[in-house]
Amino acid sequence: MMQNDIFTVTQINRYISAMFNDNRTLCRVKLKGEISNCKYHSSGHIYFTLKDDNSQIAAVMWRSSVQNLKVRLADGMQVVASGRIALYEKGGSYQLYADDISPDGVGALYELYEKLKVKLTAEGLFDLAHKKPIPEFAKTVGIVTASTGAAVHDMISVSKRRNPYIKLILYPAKVQGKGAAESVIRGIKKLEKLKPDVIIIGRGGGSFEDLFEFNDEALARTIYECEIPIISAVGHETDVTISDFAADLRAPTPSAAAELAVCEIDSVLGALVDLHADILSAMQDKLEKERDKTEKLRLKLKSASPAEMLKRRKDGLLHLEELLKRNMKNRVMAEKARFFANLKAMDALSPLKRLEAGYAYATDENGHNIRSVTQVKPDDAINIRLTDGSLLALVKDINGKDTEE
Repeated sequence: MMQNDIFTVTQINRYISAMFNDNRTLCRVKLKGEISNCKYHSSGHIYFTLKDDNSQIAAVMWRSSVQNLKVRLADGMQVVASGRIALYEKGGSYQLYADDISPDGVGALYELYEKLKVKLTAEGLFDLAHKKPIPEFAKTVGIVTASTGAAVHDMISVSKRRNPYIKLILYPAKVQGKGAAESVIRGIKKLEKLKPDVIIIGRGGGSFEDLFEFNDEALARTIYECEIPIISAVGHETDVTISDFAADLRAPTPSAAAELAVCEIDSVLGALVDLHADILSAMQDKLEKERDKTEKLRLKLKSASPAEMLKRRKDGLLHLEELLKRNMKNRVMAEKARFFANLKAMDALSPLKRLEAGYAYATDENGHNIRSVTQVKPDDAINIRLTDGSLLALVKDINGKDTEE
C-alpha cells in the first residue's frame, strides 16, 4: 500500500483480515475468561462475549462445533475457549471463532457435575426402579475400557481367576480427554448388539478432570437406555461420576466390577455338589414315601380285586366246610353215643332179657302177642318163645284171675 492511496472500507477490512489470518499466534489461540451475553441462536450457532476484569472480546461458535460441546454455556461461567482470532469484515470488528470450550478449573467442572446430577435426578435416570439386576451366573461379559493399562489387566485377571470359562469381549475405548465419552458410547452400543450378559465400563484412578468425560450427559443417557445391565467402575472408591449413578450397579474399582460380574466357579461347583446331595436325599425320601404309598395302594387294590375276593370267599368256604365237618363229626359222635345209650336202655327193656331171666312170651298163630287170656280159647294153637327157641302148644284150659279167685 502506498501512503497516499485512498482505500475503501472493504479493502482496508480485507487487508486487516489477511493480517489476522497470517498471524500464527492468532490462528490458534486459547483464551480464558468469563462468558457473558450468551445467546443460543435458532440456527444452532452460539454468540457470546468472553471477558476478564479489564477487557472483553466478542466470540462465536458455529453449529458444527456446538454439536461436540460437552457443556451448556451460560453467563458467568469460567471457561477456556480454543479457536482463532479473525476480523469480521462486514462489521469491521475482530472476534474469537471458537471450536472448543471447556470449563476452567475443578470448581467449574464440579459445578457442571452438580447441575447435571440434579437435572438427571429430576428426570428419574438414577431411580432404583429402573435398575436392571446383574445376572448371577454370567457366561459373557463385555468390557469397555482402554486396551492397555492396569484397569483392563485387573478385570481380565480377576475374571479368569474367578471363572476360567468366562467369555470376555473387550471394546478398546478412549477413557480420558476429548472424545472419550463418545468412544465409550460407541463401545456400549457395539457390545449391546453382541448381547453379553453384562457390560462393565470404566477406567483406573485419576484426577477429577481426568474422569470428567464420565460425567457426560449423552453417556449417562446411553447407559440408562442400554438393554444390557451395566456396571460402572470409574476410578477409585472415592471417585463417583454421573456414569456411576446412571449404571445399574456401581463398583468401587475395576477389579471389584469383575468380582461383581463374574461368579466364582469353585463356589458354584461346591454349591452344586451340595445341591445335588440335597436333591438326591430329597428324592430318596420322596421315593421311599411313594414306595410305601404304592405298596399300601397295591395291597388295597389287591384286597379289592375279584381274584382276592374269590380267594377270601374260598378260604371262608373252606373254613365253613372244616367247621361243618367238625360239627358233623361231633354231632355224629353225640348221636352215636346217644344211640348206644338208647340201645343199652332198650336192651335192658328187651323181652329177650326177660326170657333169659326165665320168662317167656306167647303169640297166636298169626304172630300177635298174647297179652290176655281173653285172646285165646281152649284148643287154640299158640307159640311160646323161650330163650333158646319156641314151643308150639295147644290151650287145654284157661285160668283167669276171676277163676282163681
